[in-house]
Amino acid sequence: MNSLEIKGDWNIVKGKLKEKWSHLTDDDLQFVEGQHDILYGRIQKRTGETLEAVQKIVNDACACRGT
Repeated sequence: MNSLEIKGDWNIVKGKLKEKWSHLTDDDLQFVEGQHDILYGRIQKRTGETLEAVQKIVNDACACRGT
């Protein structure tokens, strides 16, 4: 998978996360490969959700990104 495909997939996942938490910004959802904890922390801080809930929702969004 090349970087363009990864970026395209991430844009789909971002859209799904914004459906769940409409107040998140693109800056909140900036993804850097290998830094999942930072992403989870930013989402958790902005939403007040538990870390486990954030991880589940992000993972669920990633799992159905092609649908």
